[in-house]
Amino acid sequence: MGATLRALRALVLLLGFYLLSLVLLAVLAGVDVLVFSQGHGLLTAKVGFVTVVLAVPVVRGMLMLRTPKGEDPPGLPVTDTDEPRLWALVRELAAAAGTRAPERILLTGEVNASVSEEPRLLGLLPGPRRLTLGMPLLTGLTEAQLRSVLGHEFGHFTGGDTRLSALVVRGRVQIGRVIMQFHAKADGKVAADRARQERASAKRAAKGKTAREIDTTGVGATYRTMARIYTAYGKLCLRASLSTAREQEYAADLTAARLAGRDATAAALRRIPALTASHALYLDSYATLGLPAGLLPPRGEFFGGFGRLLAAREPDPAGPRARLREMPAGPYDSHPPIADRVRRIEALPADGRAGESEASAPALLTDPERTLGALEDAVLQDELLACPRATGWEELLNASMAAGLSTARTPLHRALTAYTGRPATLSALLDAIDDGRLWRLAERLPLSDEAAAAKGRAFREFVRPALRRSLRTMVLAEFSARSLLRWEFSWTGPATVRLPGWDTRPRDDSPEAELDAALDAAVADRPDTGRLRALLPPVIQHV
Repeated sequence: MGATLRALRALVLLLGFYLLSLVLLAVLAGVDVLVFSQGHGLLTAKVGFVTVVLAVPVVRGMLMLRTPKGEDPPGLPVTDTDEPRLWALVRELAAAAGTRAPERILLTGEVNASVSEEPRLLGLLPGPRRLTLGMPLLTGLTEAQLRSVLGHEFGHFTGGDTRLSALVVRGRVQIGRVIMQFHAKADGKVAADRARQERASAKRAAKGKTAREIDTTGVGATYRTMARIYTAYGKLCLRASLSTAREQEYAADLTAARLAGRDATAAALRRIPALTASHALYLDSYATLGLPAGLLPPRGEFFGGFGRLLAAREPDPAGPRARLREMPAGPYDSHPPIADRVRRIEALPADGRAGESEASAPALLTDPERTLGALEDAVLQDELLACPRATGWEELLNASMAAGLSTARTPLHRALTAYTGRPATLSALLDAIDDGRLWRLAERLPLSDEAAAAKGRAFREFVRPALRRSLRTMVLAEFSARSLLRWEFSWTGPATVRLPGWDTRPRDDSPEAELDAALDAAVADRPDTGRLRALLPPVIQHV
């Protein structure tokens, strides 16, 4: 669909909002005239009041003169002086796309890139442009793939998509504003009626009468009916505008292929879902690892560590092709499925541009470490920035695990406290095991219906895994509390615990293997804590 037709459709949908509002106002006015013509004085006044109250949100929505300006996402603005090579690439690609370059570049902490514009007169006149570029996205791309991403975004400029968004956003905001006002009035009506009923019930109770049940069914129904009318039209507009948005994505992909090459564009599209998943893992398991201990990674590493994770976990080049999921586009999706976009790009004729600019995209930055540090200052909340910094990832891991173990409360902790009436300690647990009370203690664990009904050996088999996990946590917490435990950091998998004596023994005779055997013995059918006590600090080795 051409830009002119898309603009016309957006304008028609916006005018449809005004037409719907005028029709509803006419209906309300018609109700007033009809009731007035019947000559019912009190009824006329009541109906007139209701229609005026219903008309107010409609009129307010119609009289919205300016579309609210969107705020910048948290990010780091970079100037031509800060990043001359990045700006040179941006201007080069904008010229090649036949469009005006953005006036601002904003680096963010997300796996995303976008462009925006603030046009005037509902998109008739151009306005300032901004390019938002996520550092995690930049970190995971080659220069050729970055050219493709930028080419795609500038394709939105070329197609007039950012200027058309003014019409679309205005319609969405106005419809949403009217819906919100009607729901707010309905909620207020319900609250007032509930308060009235509660007062009446209190008076009845004071007189010794039975209080009536509070019932607000049907209260505010007129307001909610009006909201449903606008909601139905809003869904129609949303489906139509998002259908247009998906067409714009296909068109922008073609611009990307023209500017950066078919293969680089397909590779970038394949890369983005993998980067999104990897970044979610990184934030959850690495960047925020030290928060339980009140620590942040070294300066610049909150975002910079993502590059280290990618380097350590670089996937098989054929992997992303196999992992693309085939999913149909939904009516409320703003983007077509990645698999479909890749298929369309790879169907284009070969252009002889395979293998161009395989250098890493972050190499375009003048001083990546300085930029990563400045991005932290711009994006992270003040409470986080106030946290002390770890000297390295190993320190961050050890502090985090120590904090977690010191506050760990397993089901076994709770069962032991309930069983003995005393604080749950490892020493108390081992004494209970030696006294032959392990399986009675296990009965106080959270149990499935099947486990609770089991007896004898069947019961022990059900509860043994949970007992072993909790016992292991308590043992590690004991080592950690005495600074006898350390953890081995890894970018490629879970952290590995290192117990005392690890560095002085062969791997097949490691304390980890001894601990596993000792735990198995402690939760065996005939429990034996001897091997476990031998591994523990002397203070709790007594029997």
